[in-house]
Amino acid sequence: MITTENITKSFGSLQVLKGINLHIDRGEVVSIVGPSGAGKTTLLQILGTLDAPDSGSVYVDSVDVTTLTQRQLADFRNRHLGFVFQFHQLLPEFTALENIMIPAYIAGMSQRKAKERAQELLQFMQLSDRATHKPTELSGGEKQRIAVARALVNNPAVILADEPSGSLDTQNKQELHRLFFDLRDRFGQTFVIVTHDEQLATITDRTIHLRDGQIESEG
Repeated sequence: MITTENITKSFGSLQVLKGINLHIDRGEVVSIVGPSGAGKTTLLQILGTLDAPDSGSVYVDSVDVTTLTQRQLADFRNRHLGFVFQFHQLLPEFTALENIMIPAYIAGMSQRKAKERAQELLQFMQLSDRATHKPTELSGGEKQRIAVARALVNNPAVILADEPSGSLDTQNKQELHRLFFDLRDRFGQTFVIVTHDEQLATITDRTIHLRDGQIESEG
């Protein structure tokens, strides 16, 4: 599903990634952990085509994304990848249902199909009664579940999450963690999660430990 070959990345004189070789299978839930400055977020951004490596190759769903043009990358990202961020990044002027539908519109899905898909996801998240609520009317846990639904609306092969439970209380963290596995079992997505949450790291299928821009261990 995801393979990197000798990925390197520097910012000025600082080398952040130093030859990352990694393979993630389809349907795996993988966590990436390590101290601040280890290169976790940089690696996630490269896997998500939001940044390009200085050298090496990145294959996502058998496509070498490092060979794509910017326009091709934008289309690939919209159709094959979903993103979940620490602070949900919902658009405040739109309802929960509309926020979920936005990536579907970008992909060219009809309004009817986009709405049906968004409603299906809201039902799965047990948030159908919140469809017409705007982000300011939702709890932190509800907003993050809406963000996950938005990431899923185009049925992407991979979900990339950067500290997804970092802003949540203990109960909502636990519910979000269970949700990732429920979604994997229901929809078959691959999850790659950067986290400092030790509880989440211990329950993922595999944990990749980064230190000083290199993979220290996998387990």
